[in-house]
Amino acid sequence: MGTLVHLSKVRVVPEKRAIKQAFIEPFPEAIRTGVHGGVKAWYKADVPEELPTTIDHVVAAVGS
Repeated sequence: MGTLVHLSKVRVVPEKRAIKQAFIEPFPEAIRTGVHGGVKAWYKADVPEELPTTIDHVVAAVGS
């Protein structure tokens, strides 16, 4: 097994229905995730605010 290079410390806190805040150490501000577009339609989610999904954040990170 290789050497550990980085260990992410993340705390996820539910905010409202379908909306979560992810706190990633050492950053002070949370990343807010939710649903939008097709995902919102698929889950028939009635949310007050459309936000990027968690998979949107993953795709953005991989594409960087």
